[in-house]
Amino acid sequence: MRINNGYVDEHIPEGTDIVREINRLKEKKNAIIMAHYYTVPEVQDIADFIGDSLALSQKAAETDADIIIFAGVHFMGETAKILSPEKKVIVPDLNAGCSLSESCKPEDFAELINKNPGYTVISYVNTSAGVKALTDIVCTSSNAVKIVDSLPREEKIIFGPDRNLGNYIKSVTGRENMLIWNGACHVHEEFSLAKIIELKNEHPDAKILAHPECKKPILLVADYVGSTAALLDYARKDDSQKYIVVTESGILHQMMKENPEKLFIPAPPIDSTCGCNDCIFMKLINLNKIYNSLKYEAPEIHINEELRIKAEKSIRRMLEMS
Repeated sequence: MRINNGYVDEHIPEGTDIVREINRLKEKKNAIIMAHYYTVPEVQDIADFIGDSLALSQKAAETDADIIIFAGVHFMGETAKILSPEKKVIVPDLNAGCSLSESCKPEDFAELINKNPGYTVISYVNTSAGVKALTDIVCTSSNAVKIVDSLPREEKIIFGPDRNLGNYIKSVTGRENMLIWNGACHVHEEFSLAKIIELKNEHPDAKILAHPECKKPILLVADYVGSTAALLDYARKDDSQKYIVVTESGILHQMMKENPEKLFIPAPPIDSTCGCNDCIFMKLINLNKIYNSLKYEAPEIHINEELRIKAEKSIRRMLEMS
């Protein structure tokens, strides 16, 4: 076995029933597979649980599994390890990073905090363990508004790392005393408002569903703004039959599975030939890498215990407030 370029790089013999082998190894090793909504359809279909990053980490902590295969990006594996230190947590490809998380280095975030004493630090869950350890309260796109609203109006807040989500929270809550980190997700930054309007003109009966990580002009034209889980729930309960979906394209797989009678149209980025907007990091996770990671139980996520404890406090604070 060798880890090459961040994942176990071993040829799988031709003719291997990889789905059957993954299921066999899962049972043998008491392992579970957690998949984010943005992974490729075949990965979602083999997962034991599908969801947002924090919900998956919480679910993993509740199970009696010994091994967690986290089909997602690196910070998600870290979050799972923070909440399940006794379990072996594996991300099938360590190159599966996150442009948003990587836009906020712990040392840079610490500098901002040190320059602004007396501020409550709220960090989006899409951050490294190092940033979570500097944070007072972690939040998700689902509960960010609720958490900010629960704090006294006069409380000064540092919010990071997503500027679009931060500005959305600021506009919804009417808070002016928020310092917002200048970070962004490459997927949600690249949506084209002009192309979304073109799609709306072609499909006037379609509702626009957008993630709050999108830029403000896109949120202003959206019929509904919400997290990935909230967008799925809205599509499931709403009476409309057609939607323009402005978030990572992987979510369409679950939307179409749950609502086969409805039409879901992916919103395109500014520069696109395929008509959809993919996270280049999420798409690194595939069945071959999941099989090899289960077979060799690598590459594993490790976190210094002192750092893990500090990071866990900010997550537990969020759970108490939610």
